[in-house]
Amino acid sequence: MDNFRLILIIGLAMVSLMMYQEWQQDYGSTVTSKQNSPTIDSAGKEATVGNSSLDLELPQTPNSVKMSSVDLPSAQQRVLTSDSRIYIETDTLKVELDTKGGDVRAVDLVKYPIDVNKPENPFRLMNDKLPNLFVAQSGLLPKENAPTHQAIYTSTQKNYRLHDGSNQLEVILKWQNDQGIEVNKIYTFKRDSYAINVDYVVKNNSDKAWQGRLYGQIQRSPADLGGSRFLYTYMGGAISSPETLYEKISFDDIKDGSFTQENREGWANGWVAMLQHYFVSAWIPERDTVYNYYTKVLPTGNRHVLGLYGPEQTVAANQQHTFKMQFYTGPKDQKNLAELAPGLELTVDYGFLWFIAQPLFWLLDHIHDLVGNWGWSIILLTILIKLAFFHLSATSYKSMANMRRLQPRLVSLKERYADDKTRLNKAMMDLYKKEKINPLGGCLPILVQIPVFIALYWVLLESVELRQAPFILWLNNLSEPDPFFVLPLVMGATMLIQHHLNPAPVDPVQQKVMLMLPIVFTVFFAFFPAGLVLYWTVNNILSISQQWVITKKIAGNT
Repeated sequence: MDNFRLILIIGLAMVSLMMYQEWQQDYGSTVTSKQNSPTIDSAGKEATVGNSSLDLELPQTPNSVKMSSVDLPSAQQRVLTSDSRIYIETDTLKVELDTKGGDVRAVDLVKYPIDVNKPENPFRLMNDKLPNLFVAQSGLLPKENAPTHQAIYTSTQKNYRLHDGSNQLEVILKWQNDQGIEVNKIYTFKRDSYAINVDYVVKNNSDKAWQGRLYGQIQRSPADLGGSRFLYTYMGGAISSPETLYEKISFDDIKDGSFTQENREGWANGWVAMLQHYFVSAWIPERDTVYNYYTKVLPTGNRHVLGLYGPEQTVAANQQHTFKMQFYTGPKDQKNLAELAPGLELTVDYGFLWFIAQPLFWLLDHIHDLVGNWGWSIILLTILIKLAFFHLSATSYKSMANMRRLQPRLVSLKERYADDKTRLNKAMMDLYKKEKINPLGGCLPILVQIPVFIALYWVLLESVELRQAPFILWLNNLSEPDPFFVLPLVMGATMLIQHHLNPAPVDPVQQKVMLMLPIVFTVFFAFFPAGLVLYWTVNNILSISQQWVITKKIAGNT
């Protein structure tokens, strides 16, 4: 097996993956369960059962009454009702809260622009409008005696800003009822942080004990976020538990009911999150506090809810209690995520080869600390990987060089036994045995390297550190394709050189296929992020150098 057969196998696997992804987009999310589907009457409207449509958005705690359907709101773009907005700005975030529920309705990431050429336009991660609705909600239950995310809060001001010299900013929302219960919902923002503390201070000014529980949930509608259709990145939910530190809960899992509350109860030290490429938003409850997980599908806007609620707490008369939770909304920065909660760093999804990918990223990150440029870091990491597999690659190239040396004799045998494949195969095996050459001698060294190559592929694709990372000259964004296609063309040229260094297949059809591969992969890689193409190009150049030296040496000894 030579390099081009390996590349052909990888190419077919990638094409199969893309076909599967396209099938999933077209058909994979159409399954819905009867439990989650609203009831439609003969007039085309949904039937209503007893309570308001807003009750369906609340978690079904043990004391809750479950509703089967709701009325359809008339809004098409904004399906969440609003009271008034509170605007917060820190050095990392621009956040919009709504006084209805104190929801997080919009989040802009100040340090992550939409376009590298327009740094003044921050990337909007969360917003409350369709088709890409993405909001965070929290509250206290029961709703009869506590503020849920449907309650109306008040605030002393509409605009908050973290000023220079301050490391912390508090935003206090107030709620109270006529039974003597006061609640302060306090958001605490910190400098250089995407983690927000969310505290509920319950003051029981009545003469009776108060009982309630804290919940947090994320609403999201599936949406096309753009990007290359050649590259798959996960968008959906995830949870963490003592049994599984990182478990994906896809939109389909939420729809078809495969995620059930009954077997997600009584977990401590977990979290719930919604993920997309490079970014994550997550509710992180207090450590060592038991929480239950739940999911919902809301009928309007194809909204999926993933949330958790905690144990019931009792606040005696004339006493107070503080419920605590954290909300993270920002980049998938592995260092910061690991400090916030166990397993949260696994939202940087390197796939089933994560145990190889994580050390590779660690090494890449340390190289970057030395050189300060992600492009040069990729080149240096590629060189180190090549050195690690130097002897294995040498074994493979020696086998191919020997096969190349035998090529004229193999062609002669094919011409002699053109009509007798049995005799041809026997003659070829006799020749290999006489020359002490194993025709499969180059397979194992290459196969051993495949997991490392795939793991590095996911590192370069998933790591937010490479998003909009500049390299040199026109390559100002390693996470996007080369705008002038220079790197893909160089990579195609290196593949063509490799083709001429490798032994040509005896079969003419195979020869034509191998000759076409550099062209096919040049077009294929033109749509890949420049960082991935840079890695492949450097790897090809190093392989050519090593293979040329070995081939020259063996050819000189004949």
